[in-house]
Amino acid sequence: MATEREPKLTPFDNYPTQTSIVQHETEEVLLKQIPDDGQVPSLNKTGHMQFLVKQLVQGFPARYSSQDASQPWLLFWLLQSFSCLGVVLDPGNKQKAIDKIMAWQHPAGGFSGGPGQAAHLLTTYASVCALAIVGRAGPGGGWDDIDRKKIYDFFMSLKQKDGSFLVAHHSEVDVRGIYCLLVVATLLDILTPELVAGTPEFIASCQTYEGGFSCASYPAYDPSNPERIIDSGSRPSLGEAHGGYTFCALASWIMLQPYINLSPSKPSLNLKSLTRWLVNMQGTETELGGFKGRTNKLVDGCYSWWCGGSFALLEALGVGGLENAKAPSDEVIEEEEEILRGLKVESGDWVDVDDEIFNSKALQEYILFAGQTPSGGLRDKPPKNPDAYHTLYCLSGLSSAQHHLFPSKAKNEKFIKSWDSSNARSVDLGANREDEEVTTTLRRSSLASLLSWGEDPVRAGSFSHIVGGKENRLNATHPITNLTITHTEGISKWAYGL
Repeated sequence: MATEREPKLTPFDNYPTQTSIVQHETEEVLLKQIPDDGQVPSLNKTGHMQFLVKQLVQGFPARYSSQDASQPWLLFWLLQSFSCLGVVLDPGNKQKAIDKIMAWQHPAGGFSGGPGQAAHLLTTYASVCALAIVGRAGPGGGWDDIDRKKIYDFFMSLKQKDGSFLVAHHSEVDVRGIYCLLVVATLLDILTPELVAGTPEFIASCQTYEGGFSCASYPAYDPSNPERIIDSGSRPSLGEAHGGYTFCALASWIMLQPYINLSPSKPSLNLKSLTRWLVNMQGTETELGGFKGRTNKLVDGCYSWWCGGSFALLEALGVGGLENAKAPSDEVIEEEEEILRGLKVESGDWVDVDDEIFNSKALQEYILFAGQTPSGGLRDKPPKNPDAYHTLYCLSGLSSAQHHLFPSKAKNEKFIKSWDSSNARSVDLGANREDEEVTTTLRRSSLASLLSWGEDPVRAGSFSHIVGGKENRLNATHPITNLTITHTEGISKWAYGL
């Protein structure tokens, strides 16, 4: 009788280093997580919920005191984890959360990491997204108390000459900050051409030779005129390609598409090298198919979202997936439509192929086998302890592997056609009003782009692609915002007066 093949550890060419030694040790630990009977474990929803409830009600352990400036993030990680699990807070805890979040709003605009602290782009994103989950319109609901004008002014005060943004006053430039800014600006209807001028060019300059993105780039200023950036000058990326930066840059790029379409400048990304880099970040069989965040690094559960979640974003740019033409549930492709992966079919042919460019089944297995802890909560990898950060991003990554969400062209066009031309921005931003038509088009197109994402109903009605079956199913999360579709639509429709 043939014996089952033993997975081979990553080769090291008979030249062991500290890196290769730790890599082998990690692979050996990961392989031990697979039970002898090969049975796929269930997602321990009850245990994970209890882990989250304990932190929400009793507070975080003492080691979290170092995260005092990240209070909005701690709350967002808990609230969005509940959303992934389909758990809704009771009205009392919702109100406590709203009151807590509003205490972080900075009097000069934006949200800080805690009461009395400085406003920051990242904590502004976490606060607004947390309000999208628990908040509501009306007295005490939080949404009407968001000072959108001051947030816009705060954003503009951070803008740099090269189109980038500081993450806070007297702080550094980082593409993660740009992502947070764009999500908030799009959700709250404070996106203007003036705000994002030059930002696409900056994002493009952060792509590295590997294909992924770094945190920033070096601007090239004209020596004779420090106010002017040399467009043709060399702007090398600052640092190596990283999964978190890549997700944020890619999501930002998609949110900027409506502006790029209106702009004479047409910067571009190298999607081929980006796709290759992302695909290569998925681990091998001995790494259980998890994702790593950088080349030659160890797999980590959080990159299930930062890297695994990036493939839906690639599909929005025409890489991978079946094109969403007229109806996402139709498997019939009309003659003029071309499958973006290069597959060509005759009119009326049925397409029955695996359109994924990463192994979603393997990613689900990594999270279920290695990401879960017996007592509840999710982690980087064994034998590490669970924490709120990894719990959310493992759940978000698992959700992205279970669901096929994509931007529907039909949904986008329907929204734009139904747009009421009399719909005006409800808050006066004091922005440049030289071209109201461009601003109106940007508002309409940006919201349409955000709300056009939906799930393929064919796949949504089946559980065959969910490892462990329907009991392991999570709620779908929006590929751009990392909120549910419902929460994304709720706060944005309120902001736009729809």
